[in-house]
Amino acid sequence: MDPAPAIGIGLGFVVIGGANMLEGGNPMSMFLLPPLLLVFGATIMITIAGGTMADAKGAAVSFKRAFTSNAASADDLVPEVVALADRARREGLLSLEESVRSLDDEFLRRGVTMAIDGTDPEELREILESEVHAKRKADKHAAKFWSDAGAYAPTIGIVGTVMGLVHVLENLAEPEKLGHLIAAAFLATFWGVCSANVIFLPLGNRLKRLGELEAARMEVAIEGIAAIQAGSNSRVVAQKLRSMLPGRAPAQEAA
Repeated sequence: MDPAPAIGIGLGFVVIGGANMLEGGNPMSMFLLPPLLLVFGATIMITIAGGTMADAKGAAVSFKRAFTSNAASADDLVPEVVALADRARREGLLSLEESVRSLDDEFLRRGVTMAIDGTDPEELREILESEVHAKRKADKHAAKFWSDAGAYAPTIGIVGTVMGLVHVLENLAEPEKLGHLIAAAFLATFWGVCSANVIFLPLGNRLKRLGELEAARMEVAIEGIAAIQAGSNSRVVAQKLRSMLPGRAPAQEAA
């Protein structure tokens, strides 16, 4: 589990609460049920209205994924692929039948299995690249739900503030109530902007990033499978796959 979203969102609220206390405010005064219910409830419902029920169910899954999924990296994939390429070159593709069962990466395991079964290299690449394309689309769609929520939330907050100010105008004859009513009205705007920029938009960006990393890992696996099928030298395979890893400098490759 990658702690980045929990740390970022959690500490973000801690900083906001700390700043409020330094200004002499009471953090608990920010937690009024009406503006919280309006901003979070209406934002999620309106975002659901922009899609389908399947999208809504997928949003719940993607919310959990944003907090619990590890940031997939292709680094640990390279030694496995190199070992398979070396064995396939020395003993043939059929010798990988036992090794493939121990692979943790499902995509790599499925691709190598298809290679062992004699699938045409071009057809196999086309199948695997189609999977990567489909995954990119699915991840982009999952991220869009939360990005859309981030776009709606500030506007919903303004709606809540307008509603609150209407109540203020209704109570002009009772000045002692105005301070509380005005504060409550502006809390809706606060939670609209805060939820968008501290929760919804970061979740959307997190899901986009996870999708990019997973797709990059799958692309490394595709090149590795193609090299295994072609019987390439394991050293060449290692160099080629490492050159695809992000942030790798030439000096690192040479090492």
